[in-house]
Amino acid sequence: MSLASLHDLRRIADAVAHLRDRHVADIVLRSDCRQLRIVLDDGQTLLLAVVVDEAGWPRLDADLIRSPDEATGQLEVHFDADD
Repeated sequence: MSLASLHDLRRIADAVAHLRDRHVADIVLRSDCRQLRIVLDDGQTLLLAVVVDEAGWPRLDADLIRSPDEATGQLEVHFDADD
């Protein structure tokens, strides 16, 4: 049996903790049951997947995909031309 590193467990726990007090808009399970996509009502997506490491052992992977922040304005840069 392969043990997950503490870093991986903390990363997964942090990603799953984002589900607390959130409303789920959609859940999609891949046909081969290797990935679960949970879409939250605020546009964030939690991906839970089973991936195979270099030794051939399955491991759980979690990624939280956040929507990009709304643009607050465009940066303007003015150059002074030397005459």
